[in-house]
Amino acid sequence: MENFGFSMLWYWIAYFIVTSIGVLHTIFNITVLHMKSMKDSPGMGEGYEKTKPWHPLYNIIIFPIFAYFYFNGLETITLSNVIATSIIWGTITVVFDVIGWVLIKHPWSLTFKEFYIDYQPWISLIYITIYASPFITYGIMNLCIWDTI
Repeated sequence: MENFGFSMLWYWIAYFIVTSIGVLHTIFNITVLHMKSMKDSPGMGEGYEKTKPWHPLYNIIIFPIFAYFYFNGLETITLSNVIATSIIWGTITVVFDVIGWVLIKHPWSLTFKEFYIDYQPWISLIYITIYASPFITYGIMNLCIWDTI
């Protein structure tokens, strides 16, 4: 994989942005739309539950943009680099999610059941979009759409 450090830089920025959007969306739902928080209802609360269908959308918009930033910094973009980026970004997400959202306990942490069963189909769609993002970007870049924007 070419420029692994830059790949990780763009990956973690995308992950932080997507996570921040999700948290801010939940806070917006609770404070502005007056939906129930996790204190007022079972599970993560209505404010969070209503954001779930949006999570794959955040990812399918953000991750291809940051894949573009990474690929644009390479001398040449090869299919093997796209495949490696997909595998690395997707796998890091799966591992980091289980550590950060399930194993490490905090006010917003979930159980394995809540994260991998109750969060379906959204968590699967999120992982699919992250694994697919480098391919989406590669396809768009090969169509030269990015050069005309």
